[in-house]
This record gives sequence, structure tokens and C-alpha cells, in this order.
Amino acid sequence: MNEEEKLRNPRWKKWGPYVSHRQWGNVREDYSTNGDAWGFTGHDTAEAWTYRWAEEGIAGISDEKQQMCFAFSFWNKKDIRIKERFFGLSNHQGNHGEDIKEIFYYLDNTPSHSYMKMVYKYPINEFPYEEIINVNGQRSKNEMEYEIIDTGIFDNDEYFDIFIEYAKAGEDDFLIRIDVHNRSDKPAPIVVLPTVWYRNNWVWGYNDYKANLGFSKQGEIDIHHDSISIKKLYSRNRNVDALFCENETNRARLFNLPKTEGFFKDGINQYITKGLDTINPKKTGTKASLHCEEIVEAHSNKVFEFRLSPHIMEDAFWDFDEIINHRKQDSDDFYANIQKDIENEDERNVQRQAFAGLLWNKQFYHYNVGKWLKGDPNFPIQRKGYVRNSDWEHLHNKDIISMPDKWEYPWYATWDLAFHCVSFCVIDSEFAKNQLITLTKEWYMHPNGQVPAYEWNFDDVNPPVHAWATFRVFKIDEKNNGKPDLAFLERVFQKLLLNFTWWVNRKDYNGNNIFGGGFLGLDNIGAFDRNMEFNEGEHLEQADGTSWMAMYALNMMRISMELAIHNPVYEDMAIKFFEHYLYIAEAMENIGDGKQGLWNEEDGFFYDVLQLSNGDSVSLKLRSIVGLIPMFAVEVVEHSMLEKLPEFKKRMEWILKNKQDLTKLVSQWYVEGEGNKHLLSILRKTRLTKVLTRLVDESEFLSDYGIRAMSKFYEENPFRFTVHDQEHIVYYTPAESDSRMFGGNSNWRGPIWFPINFLIVESLQRFHFFFGDALTIEYPKGSGVQKNLEEVSKDISDRLCHIFLKDENGNRAFNGGVDKFNNDPHFKDYIMFFEYFHGDNGRGVGASHQTGWTSTVAKLIQPRLTHR
Repeated sequence: MNEEEKLRNPRWKKWGPYVSHRQWGNVREDYSTNGDAWGFTGHDTAEAWTYRWAEEGIAGISDEKQQMCFAFSFWNKKDIRIKERFFGLSNHQGNHGEDIKEIFYYLDNTPSHSYMKMVYKYPINEFPYEEIINVNGQRSKNEMEYEIIDTGIFDNDEYFDIFIEYAKAGEDDFLIRIDVHNRSDKPAPIVVLPTVWYRNNWVWGYNDYKANLGFSKQGEIDIHHDSISIKKLYSRNRNVDALFCENETNRARLFNLPKTEGFFKDGINQYITKGLDTINPKKTGTKASLHCEEIVEAHSNKVFEFRLSPHIMEDAFWDFDEIINHRKQDSDDFYANIQKDIENEDERNVQRQAFAGLLWNKQFYHYNVGKWLKGDPNFPIQRKGYVRNSDWEHLHNKDIISMPDKWEYPWYATWDLAFHCVSFCVIDSEFAKNQLITLTKEWYMHPNGQVPAYEWNFDDVNPPVHAWATFRVFKIDEKNNGKPDLAFLERVFQKLLLNFTWWVNRKDYNGNNIFGGGFLGLDNIGAFDRNMEFNEGEHLEQADGTSWMAMYALNMMRISMELAIHNPVYEDMAIKFFEHYLYIAEAMENIGDGKQGLWNEEDGFFYDVLQLSNGDSVSLKLRSIVGLIPMFAVEVVEHSMLEKLPEFKKRMEWILKNKQDLTKLVSQWYVEGEGNKHLLSILRKTRLTKVLTRLVDESEFLSDYGIRAMSKFYEENPFRFTVHDQEHIVYYTPAESDSRMFGGNSNWRGPIWFPINFLIVESLQRFHFFFGDALTIEYPKGSGVQKNLEEVSKDISDRLCHIFLKDENGNRAFNGGVDKFNNDPHFKDYIMFFEYFHGDNGRGVGASHQTGWTSTVAKLIQPRLTHR
């Protein structure tokens, strides 16, 4: 059975890499009375604390409801604790917010998770926990983060490369290989602890059911659970012991209470590292590990092999090597087909690791806000003051969801997820479609139509990109499968109608088709916090918020047109969204009765406008991607499509004829482009050219690695703005943020962000689809070379890809010039997909494993080939 055949059987996805890398510090685990999620649970307490909603582990797998988990722990015999989870800093500890301080790479994964591989670089010497905490605590916001590579612990290659490999013999039958390489010049001990445990769903007071793990034979752990098919964990080396405890909180240890009888969650850790009597001598419990220990010689390796299986076997390893080789070949064959047109080996490597990271970052996500707000029968809670998500009692999530990453952001973010789906669709369109459907289910979407933003605050407002993602996924899926999935498109469209109405009713301050929404996912992009409460009667009119809504209207119009080909009822919806788009476009030109619009003719750019209580308005003339987002509101309609929709065509022509005050602002409808096409765009040709002149200027937005979030002009010429006697100053800041706004680990004042760049690339392609060679610009500005927008789009795409690809010296920009990462044979071909990138040199910044929306580089690599 090849990978395509496995994907047609959903049972192959019942088990997968669904265990997070960090459960501590999450809102859903916060049962404090004051909402201090970071303080309530932490890394140091995690080994003894039992979680309520989900689990964490290293390279962990679980069933789709996470009833049972399996993951690895390691110990170098020097650390203060076994390495059960990846270490990082909380938001308060890091000088730039929360940050993981480990090095690992996702190397391979198939959509069915029939084959998975990653590598973890574990120091041989004592892990520098305290040093990392202390140095970061001493650093200011103007200094870089102190990373584990900076400690020098890898300088003499005194570390293990731990390769973790899974291969499925069947839907729920895992063959597991751990290959530990000692890269140092001296022998070193390693303890490997494959661990199986049950998520604790019995202690909260709803039922008394508790499954059991037991022992019957050396080198095995027995698994007893009525709802789990897996029965055994086998070790190929039979001469290993099994250690047992309970997945129960050690309250005596955490809270200095009198010691109670029992074998708690930290029992295996305490036994291994301190030799304490903390494991169950009766060899039974709800958490258990096989205790494997070896000396790994210098520049040598040791292999540990295990099987997690539903079968009772005398020899569980008779077909082990054959199956692993078959699954690895299945993965190679699957990606060979995906990459059949990619000739460059480095591009194939980057793309495959991007897909691997996307797949490894799938996670079981469980959060019932109603239960969380009041606590559980055995653990009721009285919350005081501000309580997060109190308006979301209906929300009950219990699904496998694509995460931005499973450590820094082990909770879904809905606009991130829209971009994930576009990348996912290349390899697994069914999963992509199901993710978009899931977000619009009634136990996700608010009854008022709002889509939840993310766990930290579901009420926050993200850019409404889900209609765009839905149509992109629909078209990619149609191309892959040869037929359109109209049921999917219609299902999501019906729910997005509710969301569009929510935007119109809640985020249009004066009912004039100009939209706010706060920071809209762009964190500190503005001169001040765009969620700020103003004086009575004052409000911010946002160029990006309004542009996103114009884009949303066009996306919904295009979906309606697609559906109307098969069901004429949808022609009315297409007309509705066409008209709504026109009114938004008019409003951007002229807010209200003659007030200053969002477009500034003198500068040739879009800006936010602050409306004052006295009726005056102030244009916030800060050049950022806020002024580029209007480019995204573009649609090209082929004349052949109009001929299929006579009612839509008739109504559209009436509007264009009788409301020319609208149409002259926004479209070149009667100026047909190449191939008999019509354009809908907020940017007429002259305005588009002016905006593009800024975009392609290397002294402003154009970087060697993509489009910056803010003009580089402000590096030497800071933007200053005074409101209510308070001066706000904005500098171009190409990497880490220099303020604590939004936690400080995110910055939109200069870096390169993949989602916005991806939409810029697509928008340029769409404009070229209409204009062809009739529109060229000097690219880059000052070069004297004229290029069409397809060529500009391709070059920007190339710049983005070269963040990851080797340059002429063999260096990868995201590595930030670290010699070991670029040149060491055990590092140089491994890729990390960061949250965002330095605006001038491409260095990776923020979350280091946020393959999520940065995985769109895989999609960029794919279509680039069509232009060669």
C-alpha cells in the first residue's frame, strides 16, 4: 500500500505526532485566580504536574483523542532532570518573550504519518538551564536573545545526535528506531526512556475509570485500555527493565505538603536521577518507561529499537528492518512525485523539510471553555477580575489541528492556519479542507459569527483570510483530483457568510464601510497600540482592516460565482458581494462627507487615519505593509465566466453603467486585459504603479530576502506622531522588537513575514494575469531595468526562498552567520523555519520551529518551476 492509498483510509491518521512540545504556560492549563498562565505552570514544575487538557513530550505520538501517549525521555547522567520535554523561557523570562532553547530538526513525515523522522541535538555535558535563564534575564530589549548555541556547549561537538524514526506496520502498529550518535572525542553515557502513559481524565471528578499499564515479561510493557487497540510496547533488547508510576500530580513536592503514599508523575525522573524509591515495585501504573542505558563510544553510535503494537508476538522484530525500509521508500516515492519537476537538490531538501515540519506540528487540541471557567467537580475554581475568553463558553475544541508550532505556539491561530492549509493542500488536500471546515463549526465559531483568534484571547481579531484560503484550497484540490469539491466549497461559504456579517456589524465603526479591528495580527505595526481605547468619539480607520474586507468581499464574490455555475441561486450572492466590494472601495477613497481618505495622493500610498472627536482627521503617514495590503483586494474575471452567469453579468453591467462614481475609482472593467479579462482592484493602474514604486525600492521595502514590514527609511528618519500630548516614535527595527508591546516576541516594524510576502507574490501574479506586458516597472528602483509584474513576482519569490537555500558560499541566511550551522556537516543541511526574518540579512527571528505559515516557502518552490 503506497502513501496515496493510505491517505484514502482515514484510519491511517488515527495515530500521529499529536503530542505538543509544551503544555505548561497555556491559558487552558491556567487555574489561577488572577489569569497568570505563565506563572501557574512552568517548565520546572511540569515533571510533577498533571495536565488537564492535553500532554507534552519529545517526538510524541498519540491517538486522535489522546487517550494514550508515547514519547521519549533522555538523560546524559549529568543533568538535574531527565529530558522529558524541551526547555524554553516563559514570556517573562525572555528578553524578547517566550523562546525555546533547544536544537532539533524535523526531517521527514508523510501525510498518513506512516513514516516520520526528526533529530534532536542533546548536549553530553550538563544542560545550561540556569545560565540561559540568567543571561536572558540580564539582557535588554535592544540585545539579541541568548541561545543555547551561544553558551558554547556545542563548541567541541560534545553532543548526541539522536535520530528518532517511526514507521507504521499498520494503522496502529509503530516500529520505532532511536539512533544515538556521539559526535565527541570521548565515550559518553546515554539513558533512553521510551515512555507510554494515559492522559489523566479520571481525577477531575467526572468518572472513576482508570486504565492500566503492567508487566508480564522482561523488555515489555503491557497496555490495558478498553478504547485503545495497542497492547504492547516491546524492546528489541530484552535485557531492559520497566519502570512504573502514576500520571498524578506530586502535590507534596510542588506545594510543600506532607508526603502522601503513591508513585507520582515525577517518579521515574526521581528514581533515575536521584535513586529515590519513587517507582512502583508492583510494576503497574498509568505511566511507564523502558529503561535503556548504554555507553556510546567516541564518533560512534548505538541503536535502540522498539515496537508499539496491537499484536501479541514472541518475536516482535522479525520484520522490523524490512518494514522501516519499505516505509522510508514509500515516503521517498511520495515526495518524488510531488517534486518531480524540481531539479535542484537543495530546493527539494528545503521543501521536504518544510512539509515535514508542517506535518510534525499537527496536535491534539482540547479546550472546553465552559468547564475551564468553572473548574471541575473535584477542583472547582473561583476566578477574580478579568477572565480570558469568558464570552466563549460555547467553545469546545477536541480535534487534531495544525499548530504554528508545538512549543512556542501550542495553540491554533486562525489566520496562521489559513496559510497552513494552502501548503497542506499540496500534499494532503483532505486534511486542508477539514481544517477550514473545523474552524467554522458551531463549537468553534461564536454564535455571533466571530471566528476565534487564538487561545490567549479568542476575542482578538485576525485578518479575514479564510475565504481566500478556502478558494485556494478548492482550486488546488480540483487540480490534484481532477474534479471540484463543491460540497466543501459550499459548506464553508455558508459559514463565512455569518463571519462576513459579523465584520460588517462589529468592526465598521460608523457604518461607512471603513473597518478597524485593532492590531489585526500585525502586533506593533503602528505608531501606538491599535487596540488602544481612544477618547470618546475618536477612532482609528485602518487601511489594512478595510483592505482585508475588500479582499474578503472579492473572495466571497469569486466563490459565489464558482458555485453559481452549478447552482444559479448563488448569482444573487455574487452580486451582493460585488456591490459590497464597490462600497468599501469608495469608502477608502473618501471617508464620510469629504473627510480625508486612506489614500494619500501626494505620497502615493495608503495610510491609517485617526478620526478626532472634533470632526478632524489625521493621516498617520507611516509607510508600512498596512499600505501594501490594498494590493490584495484584486480579482480578475474572465469574460467566459461572465457568459456562464447571465444574471450576474446583467446586474454588474447595470451597476457599472449607472454608478460610475463607484466604478471609476476601482476597476478597469471596460479595459479588457490580455485574453479578454476584466479587473477589479482598489488600485487603478496609476495608483498601483505608485505603490509598486515604493515596494521595489531597496531603500524602503525591497530586501534581498523579500518585502520588509516597514520602510527602511525610518532607520535614519524615525516617524514621530503626537496624540493627546504623548509623542510616539517609530524606528525601522529589522529583527527583534525593542518594546514589550504584545509580549515582545513579535515585531512588524521591519522584518520579513512570510504570509504577507506570500500574498504580495500572488497579487502581483494576478495583476500580471490581467495586464501582461502592458504594465512594467523599473525593478529594482534605480536599476534602469523594466520588468513585468510576473517577473517581479518571481524575483520576490526567489528572494524569499533564498532565506533557506545555500548561497554561493554555502551559507543559509536564516542561520544568521553562525558558522557551525552553515558549515558543520551535521548541521548544514538541516532547516529551521522561523516565525519571521531579519529585514536586511534574512536571519531567523522569533519562534524557531514555526513551520506553520513559513511552510508557504514549499508552495513558492513549487510554482516557481512553471516560469522557468
